[in-house]
Amino acid sequence: MNTLIIALTQVNIEEKISNAPDNGYATGVLIGSFLPVVFLAVVAYGIYYYNKKKK
Repeated sequence: MNTLIIALTQVNIEEKISNAPDNGYATGVLIGSFLPVVFLAVVAYGIYYYNKKKK
């Protein structure tokens, strides 16, 4: 199941940046690719902090 999720989420960022019409698009692609990772890290930390406070 993990390989299926990884295969679906892989995006060729270099190709998108090289085909970008302008610099703003390239910046948006980079932010959009890192935003899900940051969001998941914040959620994981929130769950960890909540469970730590619970004890």
